[in-house]
Amino acid sequence: MSQAIKQRSPSATPRWRPSRAMRESLTAYLFVAPWIFALLVFTAYPILASFYFSLTKYTVLNPPNWIGLDNFQTMFTKDPLFWKSVWNTTYYTLFSVPLGLMVALLLALLLNTSSRGIGIYRTIYYLPNLMPAVAMALLWYVILDPRMGLLNAGLEALGLPRLGWMRSATWSKPAMILIHVWGSSGAAMLIFLAGLKEIPNSLMEAATIDGANGWQRFWRITIPLLTPTIFFNLIIGMIGSFQVFTVAFVASSASGDAGGGPLNSLLMYMIHLYRNGFRYFDMGYASAMAVAMFIVLIIITLALVRSSNYWVHYETGGRR
Repeated sequence: MSQAIKQRSPSATPRWRPSRAMRESLTAYLFVAPWIFALLVFTAYPILASFYFSLTKYTVLNPPNWIGLDNFQTMFTKDPLFWKSVWNTTYYTLFSVPLGLMVALLLALLLNTSSRGIGIYRTIYYLPNLMPAVAMALLWYVILDPRMGLLNAGLEALGLPRLGWMRSATWSKPAMILIHVWGSSGAAMLIFLAGLKEIPNSLMEAATIDGANGWQRFWRITIPLLTPTIFFNLIIGMIGSFQVFTVAFVASSASGDAGGGPLNSLLMYMIHLYRNGFRYFDMGYASAMAVAMFIVLIIITLALVRSSNYWVHYETGGRR
C-alpha cells in the first residue's frame, strides 16, 4: 500500500500541454500583434485624442482646458477662412474626381488590348503615381510658370493668351485639378483595367451577333458591369480629394503665398487645419476641424453606399 502511494507523487503527474489549435492561434496572434499595436497607438489613439482635444483649448505648450463646443461654434460662425477652405475643397472635389475617373476609364479602354508592348504603355501612364508629391508639385510649378512655363509657351504658340495658373486666383484651382488628373489617373486606370478583364467575352460576342455596335456594347454591357469598379474608384477618389494638401501647399508656398495661394484660392481644408495646428499651435481648434472632416466623410461615404443600391450592378446578382 505504501509503495502505491509513493508511485503517485506530484512529479509523476502528467504535465498540461496546449492543444495544437491553441498553439496555432497563439502563433497567429503573435504575428498579428505588431499590426494591432500600431493600429491602437498610431490610429485609434490619435482619433480618440482628436475627439477629446476638439472640446478643449489646447495650445501644446499648456495643458488642455475644457471648453465644450466653443471650437465648433468658432469654426462655423467666427472663422471666415473656414468657409473659404470648405468652398475651395468642394470645388476641387466636384471637378477633379469626375474628370479623373473619366480620364482613367478612357486610358483603361485604350490599354485593354493584347497588343505587343502594351505593358510598356501601361507602365508609362502609371509612372506619375510613383512620383513623390513634393517633386510633382515643384515640377508642375515650373511647367505652369506664367512667364517661362512650358504650358504657357504652348498656348502662345497656338495664338492663345498666357494664363497665370498658380499665381492667379481664377486659374489656380483649375491648375490643381490638372495636376490631380495627371498624377492620380494611373492608379484608377489599373483598377479599371482589372474590372474590364472581368467582363466575359461571351457577353460581347453575343451582343455583336445580335447586331449591337461598339457604342451600344459600351453603354449596355461595359458600363453596367463596370459600375462596382466605378463605385470603388469614386469612394477612394472622393476621400483623397477632401484630404488634398501637399501639392497645393508646396505649389502655393513656392510662389510666396504661405500655403494659401493668391487671395487664398488654394487654401484647402487640410492646409487651414495645418495652419491652425502647427503654425498657430491651436491644436484644440485643429482637432475640431479634423473631427468635422471625419464626420462629413462618414456621411458622404454612407450616402454613396446607400445610393449604390440604385446604380451599381453585379454580373450575378443584379443591383446591390
